[in-house]
Amino acid sequence: MVRRTKIVATIGPASGSREMIGRLLDKGVNVFRLNFSHGSADGHRQQAQIIREVCAEKKIYAAILGDLQGPKIRIGDLHKESLTLPDGGEITLTIDDSKEKTDSCVSVGYKALPSSVTVGDTLLLDDGLIQLTVNDIEGDDVHCQIKVGGELKSRKGLNRLGGGLSAPAITEKDLADIELAAELKLDFLAVSFPSCADDLIPVKQKLATLNVTINIISKIERAEAVASDDTLNELIKASDGVMVARGDLGVEIGDAQLIGVQKKIIRQARRANKPVITATQMMESMINAPVPTRAEVFDVANAVLDGTDAVMLSAETATGKYPEKVVAAMADACLGAEQHPDTRTSGYRIDKTIGTINESIALAAIYAANHLENVKASICLTESGATALIMSRLSSSLPIYGISRHQQTCQRMALYRGVVPIFVDLSHNNGDTLYPAALETAAKPASLQQGDRVIITYGDIHGSGGMTNNVKILEYQG
Repeated sequence: MVRRTKIVATIGPASGSREMIGRLLDKGVNVFRLNFSHGSADGHRQQAQIIREVCAEKKIYAAILGDLQGPKIRIGDLHKESLTLPDGGEITLTIDDSKEKTDSCVSVGYKALPSSVTVGDTLLLDDGLIQLTVNDIEGDDVHCQIKVGGELKSRKGLNRLGGGLSAPAITEKDLADIELAAELKLDFLAVSFPSCADDLIPVKQKLATLNVTINIISKIERAEAVASDDTLNELIKASDGVMVARGDLGVEIGDAQLIGVQKKIIRQARRANKPVITATQMMESMINAPVPTRAEVFDVANAVLDGTDAVMLSAETATGKYPEKVVAAMADACLGAEQHPDTRTSGYRIDKTIGTINESIALAAIYAANHLENVKASICLTESGATALIMSRLSSSLPIYGISRHQQTCQRMALYRGVVPIFVDLSHNNGDTLYPAALETAAKPASLQQGDRVIITYGDIHGSGGMTNNVKILEYQG
């Protein structure tokens, strides 16, 4: 059975070797993530080159996603390795770099902190593991009581419960990393901490000046981004895809609220024909353990049932002890969830007006595939991958073979749920020769037998994306 849900694996010290990247591809990785918060530009160059070379050797199309660091708000360096903050104690957060740092005074790089908080606010350190209550604000200092203590180390993140701490969406480091992403011809670029659609404008402007096209993935991780349906929908609309970044988002809105918000983001993204990645702590225990917990398996399965395109591994593959095993475990969890009837058929959008011809063709093809007997696969002949993406918005148990003559289109389609990219140039075929060529291309990967039905979508105009205007149902003759 072809697994429909895709797997994103973060590259790091545990997974960056040529051998390990090959093994991760064999286990089912579809997208490799380069985390620009760590490593050097030369390191990322080397990793991207290895990924492309290994994919070429194995004749597998995988995407590379660059993840911008963004303006994460952090405390500064401590005066010693770590501080133990006791419950009920007091601590001062200061933006005055000249002030002496002690066990009870910690610097913060976010200069707007005193003007951004009020007495009674809850501040969260280290992804919410430490909770502070603001007692007083005095000049450059914010005096807090320690509500939930713990061990604090340098450079840990700082959030406000409910959101409200925001810095410019793009930093100077991000601009340099966008140039690196353009140089490496990455397929996707994840933008960290956007609060609204306008926060993507500097990224789009920078890409335009570089004259490159990289699909933008907005990481939904600020409370402001999900404060209203309008804000969320506009951000999704302005993006080429989204990521449910559950770490900071959970800290800002609370884990109890995160469950419903995850489902909403996935639902709204799919309605907008945008791919969506679900991320953060999906199999966290496997950083050190060879098997996942049942709760982690259920978490992955729940995201699959929600309709996510991909599930993401972070430290599990970047620094964990068992990169191969965690990918295999995640793939098994995805396949298990995909056996559920809700993931195999769909009545989605049957009562909605369809906006474009290629969308109509795409949805009609999958609806027919789900309801016509003996259909074994759908084949999408595509320039840009747009039709394959729309086809993947409907639930189905059948694979979609996205055939394109463009390598970058194949790489991007590696993220889309249920789409199997195949790099073949069929543009020289026309008329009666096109359909047999398409069938033969997909025959082996789809395990077609004589008499099997296949649905093919294609466009009359070659060379233009989004121009699909035909659908055919054919029988494979062997």
